[in-house]
Amino acid sequence: MKRREFIALFGGTALGWQVTARAQQGGRVRHVGVLTGFDDPDLKAFQQELGRLGWSEGQNLHIDYRYSPAGTGAEALARELVALLPEVILVQSRPAAIALQKATQTIPIVFVFVTDPIGAGLIRSLPHPGGNITGFEVWEPEVAGKWLGMLKQIAPQTTHVGLLGNPKTAAYYDYLLGAASAAASSLGIELTASRIENDASDIERVIKIIADAPYGSLAVVPDSTTDNNRALIIELAARNRLPAVYPYRFFVNAGGLMSYGIVNADQYRQGATYVDQILRGAQPGNLPVQTPTKYETLLNSKTAKNLGLMVPEALLVAADELIE
Repeated sequence: MKRREFIALFGGTALGWQVTARAQQGGRVRHVGVLTGFDDPDLKAFQQELGRLGWSEGQNLHIDYRYSPAGTGAEALARELVALLPEVILVQSRPAAIALQKATQTIPIVFVFVTDPIGAGLIRSLPHPGGNITGFEVWEPEVAGKWLGMLKQIAPQTTHVGLLGNPKTAAYYDYLLGAASAAASSLGIELTASRIENDASDIERVIKIIADAPYGSLAVVPDSTTDNNRALIIELAARNRLPAVYPYRFFVNAGGLMSYGIVNADQYRQGATYVDQILRGAQPGNLPVQTPTKYETLLNSKTAKNLGLMVPEALLVAADELIE
């Protein structure tokens, strides 16, 4: 979905909210803000869960949406959203959450898809976040080791892996790199820190370096740069015949080889439950930050065949979904 379509479908202005509010005779329309770092199709799960909890846009709820691709303009959009005075804001991505933290210390904030929120300075602790921010952590460091293990399973000849990510939009890059490095040594893999910019030519340059390494493979770090450039990354992996593992299912749906990560829709559904509780009077500082409890594995058998890879039985059994 393009940004213009995204805003047209979901967006709104303060004036629009006021008009909607006046239209609700005898009922109070509650006001929620949403700031996302990429156009995630799973955002609809947030709206659906709010509906299940009794909140309906156009009836008792108005939502203002803002979209900050790859973290660009996040601070300006955060200030813009805060100026609309929503009662609570759902924020997706670490850069956007940090931007909102700078913009307000009073409006409750619920984050999703944030890695290492303590290291980011967003909260004091997981059980007692304090302040006006709480939410749902997304990537525990052990996941990076799982990605390397999957690459070794599907491409046993792998000796080099490039960990692809943009530290400017994924400030937790080194956090995952450390965990991946520890796993790499036990798997006989030489791990390369493949840092990219949010630029197509730079992404192509870095992936070519990985492809030139003997028996190279690719592990993609989750962040707004890789998410927004997913079509390019998938195409380059195919062109260079690189086995690759991705963090989200939408990479595999788009032709990527395989993924291991959280169920995206679950994060949004969980975020909706906290938004609901805050609208009903809960304080964000008293709501514990939760870590993922469910992960999923996806495989694209057509991509594996195109790369000349045989999917091992163990990986087939572990897969939650096989895309053909």
